Amino acid sequence: MSTASLPPVAPEVLAEAVEQLTARLRKKLDATVAECAGRAAEGPDGTVEVRFGEDTLVTLRPGASGAVTGPEQAVCTCLLAPRCLHRAAVLGAAPIADGDVLPPSGPPSPEPPVSGPVAPDPVAAGPAASGPVAAGAVAESRPEAPGVPEAPGVREASEVPGTSPSPAQVDAGAALWRAAAEALAAGVTAGGTVVQAELLRAAHTARLAGLPRAEAAALAVVRGLRTAREQGREQRLSDLTAAFRELLAGAVLLASGTAGAAAGPGRRAYEQGGALRVLGLCREPVLSATGYGGVTTHLLGPGGVFHTLSDVRPGGLARAKGAGTASVALGGGVLDHAGLARGGLLIAGATVSADGRLGAGRDVRATPVRGADWSEEPVAALFARPVREAVTAVLDAADPRGGAAPLLGCDVEVLGAAGDHLAVRVLGGGPVVRLCVAHPHPELPHTANLRRIGGFPGLALRVLGRPDPDRAATLRPLAVGPVPGAAHSLRLPEEWRGRADLGYDRLQGDHFPRPAPDAAPDGVAGAPVQAGPDPLADAPLWRVRRLLETGVAGGRRAVAEAARGADRAALPVPLRRAGLTVAADLAEALAAEADRRPRDSFGRLKDASSDAYARAWLASAVHLHAAERSLVTASWS
Repeated sequence: MSTASLPPVAPEVLAEAVEQLTARLRKKLDATVAECAGRAAEGPDGTVEVRFGEDTLVTLRPGASGAVTGPEQAVCTCLLAPRCLHRAAVLGAAPIADGDVLPPSGPPSPEPPVSGPVAPDPVAAGPAASGPVAAGAVAESRPEAPGVPEAPGVREASEVPGTSPSPAQVDAGAALWRAAAEALAAGVTAGGTVVQAELLRAAHTARLAGLPRAEAAALAVVRGLRTAREQGREQRLSDLTAAFRELLAGAVLLASGTAGAAAGPGRRAYEQGGALRVLGLCREPVLSATGYGGVTTHLLGPGGVFHTLSDVRPGGLARAKGAGTASVALGGGVLDHAGLARGGLLIAGATVSADGRLGAGRDVRATPVRGADWSEEPVAALFARPVREAVTAVLDAADPRGGAAPLLGCDVEVLGAAGDHLAVRVLGGGPVVRLCVAHPHPELPHTANLRRIGGFPGLALRVLGRPDPDRAATLRPLAVGPVPGAAHSLRLPEEWRGRADLGYDRLQGDHFPRPAPDAAPDGVAGAPVQAGPDPLADAPLWRVRRLLETGVAGGRRAVAEAARGADRAALPVPLRRAGLTVAADLAEALAAEADRRPRDSFGRLKDASSDAYARAWLASAVHLHAAERSLVTASWS
C-alpha cells in the first residue's frame, strides 16, 4: 500500500477516530484502510482528498507543520461523520507523525545555553543508515526521523538526577504496558488498526507526561506492525521483536515507579561544551531506505571521547557519495568532510549532545588544526587496548535503543576469504575475527575494497570499525591503515595521512606490498579459510529466538501451537543439555502461559489476560538478549 501522498497524522487523532467507531465498523476498518491505496489526490489549498464512491469524500487539511494534528483537520462528507469508517480508514492509512512536528506537550524543560540546528542522525535513519545498507531495518526503528531537526533540551524527568517518575508518568507507563501487552498477544497477524490505535493513545499519554522516549518506543512498534502487515522488505521480524522488548521493558519500569536506561531521553539535549579540540578518524557514508543520504565523520576528542559530525539530507545514493567531499557546516569552518577526516578542528562554544554529536549553533566557531596519524597519540591508543577489553567497553557503551556502537580499533593479519566475509587474526595472539562489509550497496566501494584486501593473505592491517553486537567476533570496518613497523602492510599515499576510508577511497594495486612469488595474483583471493567457531550460532538459543519471533508474528496462539504436541520437549531439552537452564525454564513458562485457557465458573472458555503472557515473553526476551550479548563478548577472547 502506498501512502506517500497522505500527510502524517498525530497519534491521538487516529486513536480518537478509531475509538468513536462502533464495534461493527471496527471489524471493517482494516479492509477499508487497504482500499485507500492509490486513492489520495491533491486538493485545493494544499489539502489531500480521498474519495469513496460518488458521494463520500474525506479531506485532510494539514497544518503549517505538514501534519494533521487536530480532529478538525480531517473531515468526511458522509452522514455518519465524524464517527465514520471512511475518516478513520484514511487516518489509519496515513503515516504516523513524529513528535518533532507536533505541538509541544508535557512539562517544560530548560533550554541549553547554546543551541543550533541539529544535523540528522545517521542512526535515526535506521540500521540501514549507520550499519549495512541492506540490513533491512526500517528507518522508523529509532525515535527521530532522518532529516527532521530535533527540539533541543528535551529530557525525561526519570533521567534527571535525584528525581523519580511522577504519578502521571507512572500512569502513562501502565497504559503503555497494557496496550503493548495486548498488541504482543495479537501479533502481526491480528495487530490491525484497532490494536495500533490503542498503542497510539498510550503513546500520546506518554508524550503528555513528558516521556518522549517512551512515546517513541510505542511509535516504533506501531510502524513495525504496519510494515510487517504490508510485508515490506525493509522490516525484519528481529527488529520488531527488539522494538517490543524495549517498549515492554521501559513500560514495566515506569509502571513500577522506577525508571532506567530503557525509559531514558528520546531526544538529544545539546549542552555547552566550551572549547573543544577534535581529531578526524574516518568518514562513513549514510544511506537510508527512505531516500536520505549523506556522510558522518567520526572524531576523537579529549580523553578518548568519540564525537560525530553528520550531514544527511534527502538525496539517496547520489547524496551519500557526494557528501564525502561536501563542506563542513560547523562554525564557518573551511574544511570539507574529506579534510576533516584526516585533520582536526578547534571549536569554540561547542554544543555537544550526550551521545557525542556536535551541534552547529550560531555562536559556534571552528578553526582547522593539524590532525593526527593513526600511529600518533592520542589516536594510537585506540589500537593499543586489548581487544577483549575494548569490545566489552564498546558493547557496554552502545546505545540501548539499538543505535550504532562506538568504534573499535585493532591490528590484524589477513587470513583470507571465508564465505561472505574476511577472516583475520588479531595480532599478538588474539582471536580470529570476521570482517563484514559495513555498507554492501554495490555503488559504494566497501565490498570491492574488502575483496581486494582478501587477495593478500598475511597482510598486516590496522582496522577501525564497528563491532556487530549480534554476531560472534564480527567487525564492520570503516577505515584501514598500515600497521607501524610491519614489513607486509599497506602503502598509502601521503595525502591520505595513513588511512583509507573504505566507503569513499578505493584501494588500488600499488597500495599493497608485492606478493610472494608463490602467492595468488594481486587482489585475487586464495582458497577459502575457516573463520573459527561461532559460539552464538552453535548455541541452541536460536530456539528461544524463534519462539519469541513466532509470538511477535502470530501472537499468543502461535506460541501455544509451536510448543504443543509431540515436539514439546524439543525446546527445553537442547537448552538444558547446553547448560542454558534458565533459558529453558523461561521458554517453558512462556509456552505454558501462552497455552493457558482459563474457564469461568460454568466451565466455559474465556479470554485470558495478556498481562501474565507479556511478562513471560519479556522475561524470556531480556534473558535471551543478555545471553547472546555474553556469547558475543566471549567470542572476542
